[in-house]
Amino acid sequence: MILLAGELLADTLDEIVVTATRLESSLRDVARSISVVGREEIQNGQQLLGLDEALLRVPGLYMQNRYNFAQDLKVSLRGFGARSNFGIRGLRIFVDDIPETLPDGQAGVDSIDLGSADRIEVLRGPASSLYGNAAGGVIAIYSELGEDDPFAEASLAAGDYGYRRAALKVAGSNGSLSYMVNAAKTELDGYRDHSQADGSTINSKFALRLSEHDQLLLSFNNTDQPKSEDPGGIDAAQLQQDRSSARLPNVLFNAGEELDQQRIGAVYKTDRVGGELMLRNYYAWRDFASRLPFVSGGSVDLDRFFYGLGAQYRFAELGALQLTAGFDLDRQRDERQRFDNNNGVLGNQVFDQDENVDSRGLFVQGQIRLSPLWALSAGLRQDEVRFDVDDHYLQDGDDSGVLQFDQWSPSLALNRVWGSNVLFISWSSSFETPTTTELANPDGSGGFNQSLEPQLADNYEIGFKASRDALFYELSLFHIDLEDELIPYELATSPGRSFYANAGSSSRDGVEFAMAWRGEKGFSADVSYTWSDFSFDEFVEDGEDYGGKRMPGLPEHFGYVGLSYSSSKGFSATFETQYSGKFFANNDNSASIDSYTTSNLRLGYEWQGSRWNVRPYLGINNIFDEQYSSNIRINAFAGRYYEPAPERNYYAGVVVNFGLSGSMQPLVD
Repeated sequence: MILLAGELLADTLDEIVVTATRLESSLRDVARSISVVGREEIQNGQQLLGLDEALLRVPGLYMQNRYNFAQDLKVSLRGFGARSNFGIRGLRIFVDDIPETLPDGQAGVDSIDLGSADRIEVLRGPASSLYGNAAGGVIAIYSELGEDDPFAEASLAAGDYGYRRAALKVAGSNGSLSYMVNAAKTELDGYRDHSQADGSTINSKFALRLSEHDQLLLSFNNTDQPKSEDPGGIDAAQLQQDRSSARLPNVLFNAGEELDQQRIGAVYKTDRVGGELMLRNYYAWRDFASRLPFVSGGSVDLDRFFYGLGAQYRFAELGALQLTAGFDLDRQRDERQRFDNNNGVLGNQVFDQDENVDSRGLFVQGQIRLSPLWALSAGLRQDEVRFDVDDHYLQDGDDSGVLQFDQWSPSLALNRVWGSNVLFISWSSSFETPTTTELANPDGSGGFNQSLEPQLADNYEIGFKASRDALFYELSLFHIDLEDELIPYELATSPGRSFYANAGSSSRDGVEFAMAWRGEKGFSADVSYTWSDFSFDEFVEDGEDYGGKRMPGLPEHFGYVGLSYSSSKGFSATFETQYSGKFFANNDNSASIDSYTTSNLRLGYEWQGSRWNVRPYLGINNIFDEQYSSNIRINAFAGRYYEPAPERNYYAGVVVNFGLSGSMQPLVD
């Protein structure tokens, strides 16, 4: 599915270049399912609260939890990541080629600045041969970079439930230097009680052209979220009584989190006769504190430092052969402490340990063109992931220890071109270790849960892509076999905290369809549909046999329809509808979540002057006032599955762009 601000032409598959595959190539030559979303779909008239606003139209990608900033966005791609009740699991997230995913496989999106995002690439399906641990799919975000005339851009927005956002962006180029700096602050009181959020982000990107063949990219990001309250999941009775209410213990214990993070990244690229080299190096510091709705160990304090370096070299084409090889070295250093939570007041320390994760990976990717119509691709990666815990809380014994996982990840694919159409068939593998958080022992002791194993997956896929005039469409069919799938559950003694177990085996079958049409008179349409059948094959836990049960947290059917119009006189409108089918909230499928349909509308107008560009906009979320839950907590204790979504709500804003050099800078490319 190709969703860009420009027109779709017959040769679109050749025009659009993707880099998330580590072999920079056109969509025509990529034997994988990849979706690309452009700047207009990301930024134009959106609230910019979460990635789901821009990625709703991507098939196979199911997202929840836009409105609970203490739990983070829940992102699932072909079922990978669905287990998470906190943060993102099973997917690799990158921003400007710098990983947001930790070596242990946990990722967060709270530091991603959508207000300066230029495009997003979504690689759908397992990709451990490319990126190693937790690569059930890849989301690569690329920030804007100033070009030609410099400009300054200010934006203000406000809406229901205390929504307020202000941002200032400056971008341009000067000689060999291109730059972009964006600062934004967002506040939200929230639809539910105890759901207030407050955060600010500064995101910047600089490109320095060192010579005709050499370029240095620098990125800096600072994120400060002093308040993200957690209203918690509620049961069906409370949902019926008051949808906007919070779970009482979450209020009493002041459940929520605060975080402060800084990230510095550098990417060096050089293009020589013999090939292209890319080097990356990054450092990130994260201070995190959270309060869970129970006493013993309910307050968490985490100081995290993670960093890494990597290299990849793309050899000059050797006849019909393209070849890329490289390595990744990433390290994670966590100082984790737990204290009693005495009704929101920090109590006695009950847990203190250092958790270290080291990840090393070597990879090679290649493609050989067998003929003008046929191409064969293959990849291989070897990874070592080592977990090392040093227990400092010795009152209950020394729980220090080491876990190490080694894994080979191959992939193989075949491409066949028919004019503007492409057919591909592929096989790829992935592995996913438990994260440091998921390795917590259910008995409350320190150290790591030695009984957990990595989750392994094999993905078989056949896909078809076609581009004709103003129409693009694609169809993908896949089957995934999994072993030791990681499944969350809760305990009565620690409500709101998830522990994990391995399922014996499970399988996933799915169909993904997407279509994009761009008319000549400003009309456009985007359609996507996903059918999935994700089931446990063998899974016995605590004497319960879940074999044959559907995997919780994911609907069998979900889809998207978006209709847009943009006139030459500056008026624009977008109407979009999302459908989510029925799904289950627990392993035994005794609790089901009803299907729902939500619709949104965005209206905008643009005035252009010699140096000024002004765009006011209005948005309406959930136009038809559908009652649904924006998040479901899987296997929550006592049936507390539901996090209700807001009712119909409105927001409005204005963006003012001023060309600093005397010529106007378009608001959206």
